[in-house]
Amino acid sequence: MKSYFIITFGCQMNEHDSEVLAGMLEAIGYTPADSIDAATIVLLNTCCVRETAENKVFSLLGRLRRQKLENPDLIIGVCGCMPQQENMAAHITHLFSHVDLIFGTHNAHQLPELLNRVANSKKTVQEIWTGARGIYEGHPVKRKDGVRAWVTITYGCNNFCTYCIVPFVRGRERSRKQEDITSEVAGLVAEGYKEIVLLGQNVNSYGKDLACNHDFASLLQCLEGINGLERIRYMTSHPRDFNDKLISTIAGLRKVCEHFHLPVQAGSNRILKKMNRGYTREHYLGLIKKIRSNVPQSNITTDIMVGFPGENGNDFSDTMDLVRQARFDSAYTFIYNTRPGTPAADMEEQVPEAVKKDRIQALIRLQNEISLEKNIEEIGRCQDVLVEGESKKKPGFLHGRNRGNKIVLFPSDRDLRGEIVRVRITECQMAHLSGQIVETLK
Repeated sequence: MKSYFIITFGCQMNEHDSEVLAGMLEAIGYTPADSIDAATIVLLNTCCVRETAENKVFSLLGRLRRQKLENPDLIIGVCGCMPQQENMAAHITHLFSHVDLIFGTHNAHQLPELLNRVANSKKTVQEIWTGARGIYEGHPVKRKDGVRAWVTITYGCNNFCTYCIVPFVRGRERSRKQEDITSEVAGLVAEGYKEIVLLGQNVNSYGKDLACNHDFASLLQCLEGINGLERIRYMTSHPRDFNDKLISTIAGLRKVCEHFHLPVQAGSNRILKKMNRGYTREHYLGLIKKIRSNVPQSNITTDIMVGFPGENGNDFSDTMDLVRQARFDSAYTFIYNTRPGTPAADMEEQVPEAVKKDRIQALIRLQNEISLEKNIEEIGRCQDVLVEGESKKKPGFLHGRNRGNKIVLFPSDRDLRGEIVRVRITECQMAHLSGQIVETLK
């Protein structure tokens, strides 16, 4: 039997891309394998935003060499963002001659055709498009069984932050038509999904490339009217494009959750300018204040980078000060690492690794303190939780997410997956809340 195993690196966009790859494979007769050893095709859907992700891919390809020797009929494929980098496909082929197939982000829809070429070729099949040639609708998607589904609304990015490789590997921004998105979401709700997560590198710039007047606010209003849809989430947003219209729209919509993920990246105006982020720390803090004023109980999360080229002690102090003022519910913190092909890679004043490590540890300690304090504030409150299933952390407990996207654990011997229950929070950890069911809502 033909079976597949897909290993995904990177963001939610890559996770959803893997769902599309799985859907196409099942449409041509493949079934999911229980393990990598049982598969007749192994696909590595790659990420190149961090050097660590690339290194993991190379390590895995090395381990797959033995599996290929034991089973010469095994098909090994590398796809996603890594092959889109200049000369990367040739580099992979040179180091790992046992790889059968390499393709990129722009032509994933060609997978069935490419597999036919692999069957008739004695050497590695490579098909890398240098740019997007439109948006391809209607592909089968094999989603994970659950209550939440991802829906892509934009592809690519126009921001060109100086540290980021994404515009070079995913291309310029392209928006799907609103009617195609609405149709997909309505179909998912009919299948039983309760929550939709809208995906894009910058969702709140949705529609800028469309001839009509549709924007992200109008898309949210349209999706609000779909019967049976309980919750709408989205990621990721760019602070520069989060305008007053969008805030007031979200404040007036019941189904759009009160979770705002707004990557700040740095708290120093000098570094933000070098990053080409397009806003100042004052603008960002004003945006946070405006959101909390208009949308009560907002959960605000962020991404923060330390060690960007030229970052000095004063710049880092500005970042720490911004974190203290913003009081994020949580933050994804990471160390800057060089991405070849980006402007930041050629900047002078690269920060020593030891300094980066000291700064990231100080930042993590501060944010962990704030995250715990924010969770302690939730004790005694009632939260509406969409139940996702049994908790892997605590036997006899179920887990779900509140509207602010925080994990909530609570005891129950009933199968409540897909239900919305009201939970009174009684205790907390830094990464989750715990409580008792007050009532089942729907």
